[in-house]
Amino acid sequence: MTVSYSSSFFAYLSKLRWIRRWGLKRNAHAENVMEHSWEVAVIAHALALIKNRYFGGQLDANAIATAALYHDASEVITGDLPTPIKYHSPSILNAYKHIEQLAEQELLHLLPDALQTDYQPLLIQQHLPASHHDIIKAADRISAYLKCQAELKAGNQEFEIAAQRIAEQIEQSELPEVGFFMQTFVPSCGLALDDLIPRLQTGAY
Repeated sequence: MTVSYSSSFFAYLSKLRWIRRWGLKRNAHAENVMEHSWEVAVIAHALALIKNRYFGGQLDANAIATAALYHDASEVITGDLPTPIKYHSPSILNAYKHIEQLAEQELLHLLPDALQTDYQPLLIQQHLPASHHDIIKAADRISAYLKCQAELKAGNQEFEIAAQRIAEQIEQSELPEVGFFMQTFVPSCGLALDDLIPRLQTGAY
């Protein structure tokens, strides 16, 4: 098969590693959009499986994990707008959402025509099923919570208010799989490797 189409889609995605998150805060450990997207994807995958196994869900965990990998892809064009700025006023939020939608379309149209149908539900947030969106949003918040806790543990009080706000949002979640994840997996996330190894050897998680 002869291919005559050249696409810069993955060249764009590769730049996500240079988009830094939490831009208005001093960071003890810098976080980029690429690593954040991976963390959200694995958490979202787990949340979907937990919902299916423990709470009667019938979600496609693999589809959710894939969509989560792309949930911030448009930021390679828009950049990461800090939450305090994004939600500063309804006009700013609406303007950013419009720009975000345009960026999603720009990325989609970088792909060969035959692939656009496949990538549309991944790149265009409006095409994401509500149940998938809710899981990814919850995973996004859990990822942000873990980031805040890591910064606080490093002695960076810059994240104290953000940690409190995100913790409140998580506690208010109506998704039982979120509470399950927080109770089961989060407590050990702050442990050092030397503390985790004895648990691995004894099977105590």
